[in-house]
Amino acid sequence: MALHKLLVDDFYDASFSLIAIHCRLEDYRLAYLLNKHLELNLKRKEHDLDYNYFDASFAIYEWENEKIDSVWNLVSNVCKKEEAGLQSSGSLFANQATVTRTINLLPELKKVDYLIKVTNEDRHFNEKIILNKIQTIPQVITTYIVDIDQLKSKEHLIFD
Repeated sequence: MALHKLLVDDFYDASFSLIAIHCRLEDYRLAYLLNKHLELNLKRKEHDLDYNYFDASFAIYEWENEKIDSVWNLVSNVCKKEEAGLQSSGSLFANQATVTRTINLLPELKKVDYLIKVTNEDRHFNEKIILNKIQTIPQVITTYIVDIDQLKSKEHLIFD
């Protein structure tokens, strides 16, 4: 009897582009500047992305361009979470120290602050022009296209 093995990658459709942005702005400020420079209409989604049983949540903005049938998502790649740290001071009522833990949506891209995912079946936009427009924003340090095939945690990019 023949054995057939199905891999998850067999069903994965990479019909999107992924842009990495290095920037120290707050997410709402970056969304505003992207809307202004790229003529988008990104709006914050009602619910943030929650992963690992609410271990981390990531801000997400979305705009659906019905003219060219594309969806733009701006998502934070960094979640900073404060947790109570363990401290052995010998005192029952000593001040609790807090530890800030950083969690990344895509662990392979630890240095990236934000990601733009453009879902477009036909890829009707020029990535170079988009990158140049984003780079004109003074607060953006750098931006580049991410090779999706090199990502191990692609499943984190499924937003719906």
